Amino acid sequence: MTIILDRDNYPQLLAELVPQAIDSETEYDRALAIAERLTFKQDKTAAELKLLKLIVVLIEDYETEHYPMDNVTPHELLQHLMASNNTRQADLVGLIGSRGVVSEVVNGKRAISKAQAKALGEFFNVSPGLFI
Repeated sequence: MTIILDRDNYPQLLAELVPQAIDSETEYDRALAIAERLTFKQDKTAAELKLLKLIVVLIEDYETEHYPMDNVTPHELLQHLMASNNTRQADLVGLIGSRGVVSEVVNGKRAISKAQAKALGEFFNVSPGLFI
């Protein structure tokens, strides 16, 4: 599917939000707020989708530099996402397996399968590849 960009609306959005390289925590928080607003907005325009992609690239660039995740295991990432989203193990029961399976996955005693990674990616709104 090709997105047709409204050339009048996109420059207006850019001027309104002024996306730029992120150099501080304040700018990072602002970019996260914009991305969150656009992510959950219903019926996004082509211009808003394009802007969201741009903001996400800027956020990822900042995070790569300031929050490297070189040696993070999939279960450590899962634990972090759970803590950040106030998610309990009980919230994942049924999503990725039984209580026992969830406990083993969260504690790193069991590897995360591709199906579980997909379900976790959808649940936390992140790439499933982060869990593999």
